[in-house]
Amino acid sequence: MQRWRGYDAAPGGWGRSVVTIGVFDGVHKGHQATIGHAVTRARELGVQSVVVTFDPHPAEVVRPGSHPAVLTEPARKAELIEALGVDVLCVVPFTPEFSRLSAEQFVHDVLVEHLHSALVVVGGNFRFGHRAAGDVALLERLGQTFGFGVEGSPLVAEDGTVFSSTYIRSCVDAGDVGAAAAALGRPHRLEGVVVRGDQRGRELGFPTANLLCHRYAAVPADGVYAARLIRRGQHEPLMAAVSVGTNPTFSGRERRVEAYALDFSGDLYGERLALDFVAHLRGQIRYDSIEPLIAQMNQDVARTRSALA
Repeated sequence: MQRWRGYDAAPGGWGRSVVTIGVFDGVHKGHQATIGHAVTRARELGVQSVVVTFDPHPAEVVRPGSHPAVLTEPARKAELIEALGVDVLCVVPFTPEFSRLSAEQFVHDVLVEHLHSALVVVGGNFRFGHRAAGDVALLERLGQTFGFGVEGSPLVAEDGTVFSSTYIRSCVDAGDVGAAAAALGRPHRLEGVVVRGDQRGRELGFPTANLLCHRYAAVPADGVYAARLIRRGQHEPLMAAVSVGTNPTFSGRERRVEAYALDFSGDLYGERLALDFVAHLRGQIRYDSIEPLIAQMNQDVARTRSALA
């Protein structure tokens, strides 16, 4: 898969293409259907498939301070999109200047002049241009003017629930990682670098990796989870019991993500890890002494093994 920074990175002599456009945070089942449709149609037409996405998130530029929790970091998002068979990932820097392009300018500059769109595939709720003034109906009219087709990709739903990034964020925020995984088509992943913590886990016999995550990362609700821990260069993930919260037994105030890797002894400091959240085991509990906490942690480990078996 080719990766372009900006639509003006399209090489000279670039031919026709099938384009789909969106933030695609999460690359969830709905996104997979839209991108998959674009890839299929490109192959049928004998042209290249292009996914256009944006960085940073448009919301942060249009309404500073409103950046939503991020379900997939850029590198992970690119991997997931590539796995769908896409030919080109075009990441457009979303600047204040770009945000002011009218819907008509957006179509002319991006879809016609640079990407030479033969077909544009979008979801039914697609909006584009300054103040999101453009919709699918306008895109179809402009397509007739400039000579490209427009095809809609239906929303993906299950049991009446439409899968969207907003819905998945709400699931993660509530700690319902099972529902999030159902909409994503895989477990919700959290990535970060292991940094030094208070080392209380080591003193209790459960040394934990304290994960420093991206400031906008979608961190699950406080609680204890069963997760798979992925290390770079390692094919087999480790089982991990993960605590998210403030360590109420020790009157903690800083919210942390701490992973106890089962059947592992070694130093993870400085490593970049990923945690795939599989099951929510319990909420955070404050204990009056160490003994019941250790007993509970042993139960958490046993339940983690069961959940990941």
